[in-house]
Amino acid sequence: MKPISNEVSPIGWREWVGLPELQIPRIKCKVDTGARSSALHAFSVEPFQKEGEEWVRFGMHPLQHDTEQVIWCEARVHDKRAVTDSGGHTTERYFIKTDVLVGQERFAIEVSLTSRDTMLFRMLLGREALRHRFVVVPEASYLQPPCADQASQ
Repeated sequence: MKPISNEVSPIGWREWVGLPELQIPRIKCKVDTGARSSALHAFSVEPFQKEGEEWVRFGMHPLQHDTEQVIWCEARVHDKRAVTDSGGHTTERYFIKTDVLVGQERFAIEVSLTSRDTMLFRMLLGREALRHRFVVVPEASYLQPPCADQASQ
């Protein structure tokens, strides 16, 4: 196991993040150490072929309590596997890899696509994305500064 670096940053239980490769400048996410992988709200998930590779096209509602605003995304499929949610239900999900902006850091994460219509947060940032980068301060929110792409919004 890799030792924890002295370079880890504090992160609150909820943060604003960006997903620049998906054209999502900011989305409120729940930092969830109980979830191994990250999850992103997605609907109308449609697989397709692009240059001999499997891709997926999907819509997402970036704002809580707002189903009017839609961002349509495309990404290469990284994997497709079974995931068990916190209620014990297992479903097969598409996984993509995409960059995430958290504060001043930009790094690649693996994220599953799933309907989060009934959930308060459109995105979960799981412990694999947090590992060796952040230490969670559970009583705090929004400890990370807005990333450069978000500061002007």
